[in-house]
Amino acid sequence: MSEVFNGYERQYCDLSANLSKKCSSALSLDGEQKKQKLSEIKSGLEIAEALIRKMDLEARSLPPGVKSSLLVKLREFKSDLNNFKTQVKRITSANLNAAARDELLEAGMADTKTASADQRARLMMSTERLGRTTDRLKDSRRTMMETEEIGVSILQDLHGQRQSLLRAGDTLSGVDENVGNSKKILTGMTRRMNRNKWTIGAIIAALVVAIIIILYFKLTK
Repeated sequence: MSEVFNGYERQYCDLSANLSKKCSSALSLDGEQKKQKLSEIKSGLEIAEALIRKMDLEARSLPPGVKSSLLVKLREFKSDLNNFKTQVKRITSANLNAAARDELLEAGMADTKTASADQRARLMMSTERLGRTTDRLKDSRRTMMETEEIGVSILQDLHGQRQSLLRAGDTLSGVDENVGNSKKILTGMTRRMNRNKWTIGAIIAALVVAIIIILYFKLTK
């Protein structure tokens, strides 16, 4: 629940209790005292209306799950404010006689007590609903944080695997280069061996021819 809304709510509840006392006391006053008391009540009603407007703006800026509950509570405050306005109209009636004033006093006090009891019950129910909504929001936020941590961990693992693959690619490139060099060396060695074979064969052939010639001359003598 919004702390700003809670602050406005506490101010309104205190102001509502004060207005209720002033309305009750105004019924027993006459003349200038009554006018002064009515002036104080009207000033309090203006402040109450301003607080309700602030609560309305704050409630509408919150997420839907919280906003709906606060708007229900706000309607109760508006109804309470309308009750005060009705009481003020009754008090300011110029033709109100003593009997009607006594009756209005009793009815006003009864209505105020009934309205206060009903309002407290509704406020308690609304508070409980808002508490449950807040708990659900906290659970959702905790789940989001855990999901975010898992995502970060997966990204870190993927980054590590990418680095390993890059290093393996560099190693394979080095191996390919070494294999190419080895192939060139073996090819050169093969060519030299082939040349040596022909050279040795020619030398052997020359030696055989020389031996044959030598044997021929020895035998002919």
